[in-house]
Amino acid sequence: MFSWGENIRDVFGLGKLKSINNTNSDNYSINFIRTKEPITQIAVGSEVAAFIRFRNDGRQLVSVGRMQEDRNETTWKLKAVDCKEKILSLSCGDAHVILLSEGGSVFCLNPSSSVPRAVGKLNPVIQVACGDQHSIALTKDGEVFAWGKNYNGQLGLGKGKPQTLSDPQHLKSLSGTPLAQITAGGDHSFALSLSGTVFGWGKNSTGQLGLGDTIDRLAPAPVTCLNPKKTILVCCGAEHTAVLTKGGIVFTFGSGRYGQLGHNSLRDELRPRLVAELWGSKVTQVVCGRDHTLAFVASHKKIYSFGRGKQGQLGNGVKIDQSVPLPVLLTQDQIDDLDVELIFAGGNHSFALCSSAPGSGKGLNDSRLRNVTLKLGDETINRWIAECDSKSWNEIKTEIKRIFSSASCLNGSFLDKSRDKHYQTSLKHSGIDLSVVRVASQNLAKKDKVLNEVKGVVMRFLLPSLNNDPIGVEDLRIYLILPELLRVLQKKQCSTDIVEGSAAAILRLNPDKLLILEGLWLTLSESYFRTVVKAFCSVTSGFFEPGAENHCFKSMTIILKVLQRLYDVNSKRHRRLPDTTFHINNVGSIFQTVQNLKSEMEEQDIEWNFGISDVDHGTYVTTRKRISDIIKLYEDGISLLKKYPFVLDTEVKLSGVWMDDLNWCKSFHQSEYGLCLKLMAVGRETLLDDTFQFLRQITCHMDDLKVKFKAENGLDYGGVSLEFFCILANELLTMNPKILEVDQESGLAWFTTDDCDITDEFYFLGMLCGKALYNQCVLNLCFPLALFKKLLGLIPTLDDLKELSPTEASGLQYVLDQDEDVVEDLYLVFMDKKQELIPNGEKVSVTSVNRKNYVDMYVDMKLNKSVQNQFAEFEQGFLKGCPIKTWKMFLPEELMLLLQGEENYEWDKLRENAKYLGFRPTDDIIQHFWNVFTEFSLEQKKTFLTFLTGTDRLPRGKSLSKLQMTITCLDCTDPDGHYPKAQTCYVKLFLPNYSSVDILRKQVLHAITHCEVFGDY
Repeated sequence: MFSWGENIRDVFGLGKLKSINNTNSDNYSINFIRTKEPITQIAVGSEVAAFIRFRNDGRQLVSVGRMQEDRNETTWKLKAVDCKEKILSLSCGDAHVILLSEGGSVFCLNPSSSVPRAVGKLNPVIQVACGDQHSIALTKDGEVFAWGKNYNGQLGLGKGKPQTLSDPQHLKSLSGTPLAQITAGGDHSFALSLSGTVFGWGKNSTGQLGLGDTIDRLAPAPVTCLNPKKTILVCCGAEHTAVLTKGGIVFTFGSGRYGQLGHNSLRDELRPRLVAELWGSKVTQVVCGRDHTLAFVASHKKIYSFGRGKQGQLGNGVKIDQSVPLPVLLTQDQIDDLDVELIFAGGNHSFALCSSAPGSGKGLNDSRLRNVTLKLGDETINRWIAECDSKSWNEIKTEIKRIFSSASCLNGSFLDKSRDKHYQTSLKHSGIDLSVVRVASQNLAKKDKVLNEVKGVVMRFLLPSLNNDPIGVEDLRIYLILPELLRVLQKKQCSTDIVEGSAAAILRLNPDKLLILEGLWLTLSESYFRTVVKAFCSVTSGFFEPGAENHCFKSMTIILKVLQRLYDVNSKRHRRLPDTTFHINNVGSIFQTVQNLKSEMEEQDIEWNFGISDVDHGTYVTTRKRISDIIKLYEDGISLLKKYPFVLDTEVKLSGVWMDDLNWCKSFHQSEYGLCLKLMAVGRETLLDDTFQFLRQITCHMDDLKVKFKAENGLDYGGVSLEFFCILANELLTMNPKILEVDQESGLAWFTTDDCDITDEFYFLGMLCGKALYNQCVLNLCFPLALFKKLLGLIPTLDDLKELSPTEASGLQYVLDQDEDVVEDLYLVFMDKKQELIPNGEKVSVTSVNRKNYVDMYVDMKLNKSVQNQFAEFEQGFLKGCPIKTWKMFLPEELMLLLQGEENYEWDKLRENAKYLGFRPTDDIIQHFWNVFTEFSLEQKKTFLTFLTGTDRLPRGKSLSKLQMTITCLDCTDPDGHYPKAQTCYVKLFLPNYSSVDILRKQVLHAITHCEVFGDY
């Protein structure tokens, strides 16, 4: 061993010493010591020193000494410690020693005593560290405990804690962080995660926490500027800190009073600063004394020192401070055959343990850091699977509990170490390899006994213990790991309790941490994101299965809230999952079940009232109540689902929720106000003027709108309204003055932005759109999706502008995609034509830095601000026209199809579903009709559809596959002289029995092309 520094004359009595450097004073020489026994650990504080040695017989010897004053000289008296357990490591404070046994027990030793005192009841501990007057411990299951003085928050327990705590206290804020190391300085402490995140707390008067200020921290705070540095070691002095990266780079910060930071300066550093003098030399070890620092470069066999040197602790042969790293004066002939294993720095002492064993000294080899927290790996799982039926099952259960009850252990188990990706953990990268998580989960499922035990531990211990306010991204990995476990559990048809517990844990997260988790979801691949969605979505259908009446809707609500979060994330993903991924598969059957139950109850009531029931009164009442309770349960479920419409497919929304609310609203208004029927008479030539005049005269509530074309006899049972709205669309698009403009490139309509007063036409336009939706009619104004997003409170994006104005949007995309110099050469400013996008925008140039902001503001101007008043009037009218709010459950795409109809023409279905009255399908006239219809062009077929139904666009949910046309024989004396007729309200075609296919073709074409009036039908 080499030793230098204060009172090295007897070197604690560790062995024979020999001075190896030629200095004027032996008090400041470097000594080479041939120790009596091999030394494995050294710790020296201000008043105490401790060593772990091994005797020749292999027995361990722990020696502790205390500084004493003897005839004006400082001496150290060592004495053996009576240890019943083998000591793995130790650490010294100012006047106390903490011992860690191989079995994970912690002992505190007062140097005046030779008998260690057990510290608290801790789970097996793997690391200990001491500050001046406080201690911290890291357990095998990843938990951190602290005790001692707490004047500056060095225990990290947060606000409101006592200034002194004798018993170990749990640092809950670090409970989910997978840690690699703990360490402590004078009155500050640090923890290092497996992914290189550094957390500091305690005294910060000189910036020793590296947080950029001098404010003490009462709880762990991340040193974010070190995140990308791949930190592997942290060490602390009294008021300074040093960190070592995987690349062998050293950063220091804190007090520079004695030059202990190595920056050729005595200035304090509030943030980590690279030690430039060590640049290019791969440092393998760094240690801090009280006010000095040592760094070891294994490749050169050199130890560098800097900082306070008044006691010779720098090994430079003099007693002066040194602010730059310089080599310790070890002579080459002494170390040629030796490798430095470990270096140590005490208060004013320095040590280097050496070995002649081949291959030693190659890298970090500190036994204090060898033991790490438990992890879950293939080897462990395979052992559980192989031995779970043996006598060792109880031991396996204990191991399962330790790992699966600890978020820290699980978060550190699946690190993505390929190309050090786990060191890149950030808001956009979790640092774990989910493919390894998936394999591990599948392996656990190989044995039900093991999987069930895991499930029980997760339910009883892990989920309740998850921190609501995790300190960093690494803590949130557990929410990416659990869905893979849920996936294999669901295959085993396990209960929903664990899914509900996982969802509840997510919702307990503080809002800012939940946003971080959503950011991680956003970065997942499609496969793993689908797993997260399915983990929660798959159980929802179980709430509506037979026998599920006792399920609590509170549980369902919790899961639906998480699904809502996932659905919102999905809408932001570059590659979205289909909306069907979120649908509850069997929810459509609820509505039919309710109807069946209501019918059953009505039948029972009839039988009872007419005296034909053979059940007694008690049975009747009980049965009726049971059915009523079930109906109430399902209706409550339906009410809940209405709040989360993304889990319902379009058909369920239309046939169930939408139609139920529509019918209820109409029946309510009829019962409340009487029949609120308004008949609007319009002329085909003056349709728009008549419509606006009618709407201006309405002063009361209008539930239903019926239309009559002037001078025509048709009654409106639906078909007249369909044609009215079909014609109205063309009139609105061509009205003068215009309220809608049609983009020549996209063919889509948008509000006019001409400088004119906002008239009531925008309000009436909205009312007509709302009334068309309410009356289940099609009003195809070719609006872009952006309009329906705005109605639903969603913000339009550049993609929406691409739909409305492709050329304009492509120019904006060009600005986003180009290199920096190209953007600046465009000479763009924050203007849209003559409108400023920001105050004084004419003088603000678009650069590569602000171009995203420019594009966002441009889109906002086009789709929002420029039509703000127009849209406000339209929206108000829309809400008036459609008085029920259920339309808000539809997606923008669904709402657009509801209002504008769809063009998914399944012409074959029209023939397949046709019914005949007065004809048979095999009659020649019917065969001729379908042959002629097949010959029609697409436009002719759409014209026929208008003739038959009143519109050429199909209302959503009324596709041709569901449209049942009836072809009826038109009884007349001269069939060839008559045209076909249609009854649009009932989708009936009255067809004369023509004598030939040619006459049929001629008469049908004439009828669908020129007939624009409603007759007697």
